[in-house]
Amino acid sequence: MEHSLLVWLLPTLALVVGVAIGFLIARLAPNAAPSSTQRQLDDIQERFDNYQNEVVTHFNSTATLVKKLTQSYQEVQDHLAEGANRLALDEQTRQRLLASLHADAVQAPRERLTPPRNQEPPRDYAPKAPNAPGMLDEHYGLKK
Repeated sequence: MEHSLLVWLLPTLALVVGVAIGFLIARLAPNAAPSSTQRQLDDIQERFDNYQNEVVTHFNSTATLVKKLTQSYQEVQDHLAEGANRLALDEQTRQRLLASLHADAVQAPRERLTPPRNQEPPRDYAPKAPNAPGMLDEHYGLKK
């Protein structure tokens, strides 16, 4: 009887001690791992924030440059119109110059594409002749 108690008691005691040691290791080990993971997460978050700031800066710069380009274009148009008014010898020449300036500024709308006349959707199978075996027929493609 003592021998059978010892057979059950030692493995049970070893199991309890193993669970306790495992619990202690599990409680102490995650403190090192999350700090490394947290540092990686913080690094990735910082890189993402920097990227977002760069994107915002890029689009703000682009908007400023486009605004300057639009202003420069308008100044060129005004300069050409003023030159046409001042330097044209007669009224007919002045009108032609001004009309050509405004014709370049206002482009004709593009012609829209018309949809195809055949509104049938594409088929996902090969067409076949009436009374001919289909592709799923067991005799399809076999020569007789």
